[in-house]
Amino acid sequence: MLKIEKTIPNNKLPPLEEILSYKARIKIILLLVKVGELNITEIARRTNLNNKTCKEHLKYLTKVKVIQEKKYGKIRIYRLRVENPKIRSLTNFVQNWNSN
Repeated sequence: MLKIEKTIPNNKLPPLEEILSYKARIKIILLLVKVGELNITEIARRTNLNNKTCKEHLKYLTKVKVIQEKKYGKIRIYRLRVENPKIRSLTNFVQNWNSN
């Protein structure tokens, strides 16, 4: 199980190498850049992660404010926080990297 060791101030993201230190997190971020928003089942399916691993990484990315979780009853939808300039820059980088 992943441990979230320190609390990040509301307006500050952890270092990029910490955010991208797991392949699973990179897969989740790349997927959300591509499709916008998805529920945990679809994220796990499309990234080939098991639900437990996916949930742990989504919890971390939500806690450090890289992604946002919206709840609709029992369904949780995740999306990148593109209103944050650093996340928007990361999104632009990924889109440019993956373009022809």
